[in-house]
Amino acid sequence: MKKPARPPAKSVRPSALQAESLRQTRREHAAETAEDYVEAIADLTAAQGEACVVDLSRRLGVTHVTVNRTLARLQREGYVSVQPYRAIFLTPAGRRLAPECLRSLGISEKTAEIDAEGIEHHVSPETLAALAKHTGK
Repeated sequence: MKKPARPPAKSVRPSALQAESLRQTRREHAAETAEDYVEAIADLTAAQGEACVVDLSRRLGVTHVTVNRTLARLQREGYVSVQPYRAIFLTPAGRRLAPECLRSLGISEKTAEIDAEGIEHHVSPETLAALAKHTGK
């Protein structure tokens, strides 16, 4: 009788390598979150004259608790100025970051919104073409 085939051994990543990989991912997500908030604050300020927690909560689809926690981090990092029960203001560092977050590739806003949420996994042909044109490649 023939013995059943043994499944291939799973490769195990060293814990230090996995930990560093996860730290890097968290840093990248934190930077993306900062950009989302700074862009939303700039947009709200331009449209309404100010940004507040309730507006950010609605705009970003998160709870006011999440907004407050993120604003506290952004304040520590020097991107925003926040006072209880007052508007949220971008600091000079936040104002420098905001334009970097805006879409300048010439693609439609709808496509940019879709791609921005999942660009690390899926990019539309329109965006790829715009990136190629923008970078001269």
